[in-house]
Amino acid sequence: MKRILIADCKQEISSFNPLPSQYEDFLIRHGEGLYEQRGRNQELGGALAVFEARPGVEIVPTICARAGSAGLLSAEGWKRLSEEVLAAIFAGLDGVDGIYVSLHGAMGADGELDPEGHLLEKLRQRVGPDMPIVISLDLHGILTDRMLRQVDGFSIYRTYPHVDFADTGRRAAELLLKLMEGGVNPVAARVVIPALVRGDELITKTGCYGDLLAECRRLEEEGSVLAAGIMIGNPFTDVPELCSQVLILTDADRATAEREATRLAQEFWPLRFRMQGKLVPLERAIAQARSIDGPVIFTDAADATSSGASGDSNAILAGLRRAGYGKRVLAQIVDAPAAAAAHAAGVGATLSLTLGGSIDPARFPPMPVRATVRLLSDGEASLETMKAPLRAGPTAVLTYDNVTIVVMSRSVSLFDRAMYYANGLDPEDFDLIVVKSPHTEFHMYDQWCARNFNVDAPGATSANLKSLGHRICARPVYPLDETVAFAPRASIYEL
Repeated sequence: MKRILIADCKQEISSFNPLPSQYEDFLIRHGEGLYEQRGRNQELGGALAVFEARPGVEIVPTICARAGSAGLLSAEGWKRLSEEVLAAIFAGLDGVDGIYVSLHGAMGADGELDPEGHLLEKLRQRVGPDMPIVISLDLHGILTDRMLRQVDGFSIYRTYPHVDFADTGRRAAELLLKLMEGGVNPVAARVVIPALVRGDELITKTGCYGDLLAECRRLEEEGSVLAAGIMIGNPFTDVPELCSQVLILTDADRATAEREATRLAQEFWPLRFRMQGKLVPLERAIAQARSIDGPVIFTDAADATSSGASGDSNAILAGLRRAGYGKRVLAQIVDAPAAAAAHAAGVGATLSLTLGGSIDPARFPPMPVRATVRLLSDGEASLETMKAPLRAGPTAVLTYDNVTIVVMSRSVSLFDRAMYYANGLDPEDFDLIVVKSPHTEFHMYDQWCARNFNVDAPGATSANLKSLGHRICARPVYPLDETVAFAPRASIYEL
């Protein structure tokens, strides 16, 4: 009987969100609680399907700790979280033959800018050099040198918008089983590319980034490599090794790993210009929206909660008010004081309050409105694709003038329609819908809208990367710097 330990620890942060994350933001499950992901489109769900179908495998579930994207995790929160995660994993190590850890790659904490590296380093120190460890990562993660030195293999998302969570877990599980069978000597090549990217060309079904990831898939499926991926980091996670990077894993074939990693990096580099966000000035978007028949989307990627933004931007709402836009508007915002006031007043009440700027008032001056409470809820929902829980806290649907707005107490991922649906609202019933995510799955909005405007607005996740103020990441890096030289060079890791 082979025993496989599984664990999960995830959060994505924006260093430019002024509100620190806390331990309490994490949803934590221990032991049997990890089986909640069985059958779901999540990494552990995919891995469990592989492990449970293999005779002679016993699963040791330890801990799953997940938080929504937000600001830098506080020092106190990181201390408590890391100690709890490591204690749970260490308690399950007796008799274990292999380890799978599901990570994101874009965590960040006060005093520890490589949390995943810390966890993996402590784990490797405990289990020694011979224990197979495989991790899975979001393609928006940052696989650091420290992380790579602790593991024997990896699998990386291949889709954006992300739909292959379970498939990534499946590939990680199959790789771990192969390593546990013995006779495999993993060698990894890593090429760091000094470029930060954003924009429509990252949509893997239609963009040039997807063409490169198709090469990674081909290499894996042809069997010439064990794993291949191109990670583009989260440009809002300002940490020392923020970058794009190519990763190739082979069975003792250093030449192939180095050749393919270098080739893909060479192909990536000239595409960096295309892989930037194309932003439309807010005033122009509003003017054009007036003349368009059919619904339009205003993409507020600068306040994308799934990338770590605060969610309290009222920039688009204020712009619509200034311009006198009169069609039906649907929007969402994180504003705990406004949600609390609505719950205190009750359904049907009309009250004066402010919307926006409850977290980041320097960027978003609070906007006074006189609003009517249309619906109150507990803010509970589930993501459309992943079915992962959303817990936005006390939530209210308010209306003022021509605007209907879902007001949440806590930030949750808004890359689908879940919070609209959970509060009795169908985006297709409105003329202008604000979406706080750089991209969503095609059928959710783009399939039926007349136009999607990627609006240039302030925020902690703005695609105008030069506006953010990076201080920590390695420089020079495109597009923060005008002149960046690049000659691909592979670092080799004999894992």
